[in-house]
Amino acid sequence: MKKCNLDIEIKQQNYFVISKRTGKFVTHLPELMLSSLITSETRIKLLKKFFLNGSTRAHLRGLEAEFGESSNAIRIELNRFEEAGLLNSLWEGNKKIFQANRDHPLYCDIHSIILKETGIDRVINKVIHRLGNLNSVYLTGDFAMGKDSQLIELILVGEEIDREYLARKVMQAEEMVGRKVSYIVLSTSEAERYLLDMNPSELLPLWDCKGEELTTK
Repeated sequence: MKKCNLDIEIKQQNYFVISKRTGKFVTHLPELMLSSLITSETRIKLLKKFFLNGSTRAHLRGLEAEFGESSNAIRIELNRFEEAGLLNSLWEGNKKIFQANRDHPLYCDIHSIILKETGIDRVINKVIHRLGNLNSVYLTGDFAMGKDSQLIELILVGEEIDREYLARKVMQAEEMVGRKVSYIVLSTSEAERYLLDMNPSELLPLWDCKGEELTTK
């Protein structure tokens, strides 16, 4: 299975928004990035659903309820992705289950685009430095399950984390990406117990102390 490294070197963007709190200009990559390239909203939703967290699995009826769109429109796009080799599928009873093909040559590229479009990569870049002995960062909540959200939820694992500094960096990250960021901090021993109870589709490893994407069991 292909392993994608998270590129956390953020290049300067040509888009700006004004912070409501400070009134200053802050760099912000707009959510229109994908829609300027892809006109189908259904296709964009499916890309986020399957390529933000490659462990996400879904079937047609579940996607219909989640997206609030007709099953026919979703089926057409699913078939296109499957024919292109971007999605794999299997039957569980009478349900056809879809999942991203992580061995596809474009998987890591699409995954990286989704991280950039949501602002998650810039949040990570903002909060990981000089926190203490930070070991790893995970994404959880709606985004980890491939659902677009105004809330980025993180789990930070490490020892002697400077929580006051972290709170300041999170506030700056929120202004930068235009989304709220919530987080919990766990010690290594706490994380071992806490993360074992989570399903891989609800937990996306983003970064470890070597600067690499983690892999979940």
